[in-house]
Amino acid sequence: MNKTKTATLNATHATDMSLVSILGAAALGLVLLFAAGFAQASVMHDTAHDQRHAMAFPCH
Repeated sequence: MNKTKTATLNATHATDMSLVSILGAAALGLVLLFAAGFAQASVMHDTAHDQRHAMAFPCH
């Protein structure tokens, strides 16, 4: 009887953690989308350019 209750609680906890992960990823995606959407083109270009240099990726 106690094993069934523990298994149910573990399954509920796993579902809650999955929901938190999904909502966190969705919130991060929305923040990135709106930040990119409202930023000026030069800001986005400079950010991408600096990131390429930081990763030692040739960009020009």
